[in-house]
Amino acid sequence: MFNILNSLEKEYNFQLYLLFENSFEVPSFISKENGEFIRKVALKQGFKGKRLEELRVNIDENGKIQTLLFLGFGKIEDFTQNIYREILFKILSTIEGKVAIAALNKELILPEVAGEILYNVNYNFDYFKEKKSDKRIELDFIIESCSTALVEEINTLGVATDIARDLVNFPANIINPNSLAEKVKDFGKEYEFEVEVLDEEELKKLNMNLLVEVGKASATKSKLIIMRYMKGESDEKIALIGKGLTYDTGGLCIKPADSMFEMKSDMAGAGTVVAVMCALSKLKLRKNVVALIPACENAISGNAYRPSDIVKSMNGKTVEIINTDAEGRLALADAITYAVRNEKATEIVDVATLTGAIMVALGTFATGVFSNNERNYKKLEKACMDTGEKIWRMPLFEEYKVQISSDIADLKNTGGRMGGAGTAAKFLEEFVEEIPWMHLDIAGTAFDSSIKWIKKGATGVMVKGLYNYLKM
Repeated sequence: MFNILNSLEKEYNFQLYLLFENSFEVPSFISKENGEFIRKVALKQGFKGKRLEELRVNIDENGKIQTLLFLGFGKIEDFTQNIYREILFKILSTIEGKVAIAALNKELILPEVAGEILYNVNYNFDYFKEKKSDKRIELDFIIESCSTALVEEINTLGVATDIARDLVNFPANIINPNSLAEKVKDFGKEYEFEVEVLDEEELKKLNMNLLVEVGKASATKSKLIIMRYMKGESDEKIALIGKGLTYDTGGLCIKPADSMFEMKSDMAGAGTVVAVMCALSKLKLRKNVVALIPACENAISGNAYRPSDIVKSMNGKTVEIINTDAEGRLALADAITYAVRNEKATEIVDVATLTGAIMVALGTFATGVFSNNERNYKKLEKACMDTGEKIWRMPLFEEYKVQISSDIADLKNTGGRMGGAGTAAKFLEEFVEEIPWMHLDIAGTAFDSSIKWIKKGATGVMVKGLYNYLKM
């Protein structure tokens, strides 16, 4: 739990004081005698407040032993919020219990970032372990003025990000299209948003053949999970679409064994949009948002769809299947059409672990964003600046359309290796029908993070960024 207080109100296991280099001082509420003692210790140890430099002092204050930890953030001119994240994550990972944080420099008063890091440190996916982790931190951030609304937002976004992480971390024998739909229904009841689930027969009636084809080899058939939150005061309706491949074998174009292990994370886009819906409903944003999850499992059986098959999409375009492992764009394409035609969305944002090619281009630190709308992209860029979620705009060259053109159908489902992230995005654009649209390829950022302030496994990427976007 994270809280903001204007004074120390309880006994803490640690009092953590953040400072820049050469700005060390003793907090004013420390007694004169203890203040002198702390200064002597700092002088003896040569403490300056360099980056990651620590000064740990135990004092007897008002009859209680207090542990004070002064933590250096280096030179102020070198400071960034990501340095703050990295240092705070590192130090909080080594302690537990009740912790108070106070900043000795105003630039280090960043309660939203501290709350984010608290939830990162506290998160443990230990559902399947006999011995659960009991290491937890309760954090009070001490500043002069506090906002209950800010505290609620920090905690709600922390919980929502954990929801996304859990959904992605659960293996495919726990999360499949059926169980995912049931979990979303439960979240709808808890957070008070509407949930509707369309089964395979209903999808067939809607001609959502691309989504049906991807999932037809699986024992658990495809579903379209729809979440609606209508609290806006305008006619605008934003559609969030999250790729919901609960497991991806690659289909008949089967993946190598080493590439298959993490494929439980191929529904990270779905986890993201579920979490965003929970957050915006809990915090009562005045927006109209519909979230769609084309949920399916790309499996292998005698009923599997094949390379060279031609499938007619919901919007009428025919698609030649070149590679059954390019399945996510197929499921998303029908979901996009549903958002445009059935939900009358005025804007679309899709989130998907779509291509390995985006990792080749951007590594595992940045989400690639493709957009047909400059204003919306700039808005997303601003929304992500405060969350530490790096995004990078990628091109939608017309040449990509040539790569996905088929000799015998309207489109091919892959344009080959070259420019793979771009051709996948260009495929999706064919179904947008000129509505403002952004495609977030989170294949590199959704799982097994190499970012220093996030534990390995599911990252919950873009939950906070998309919430900030919707809030604007």
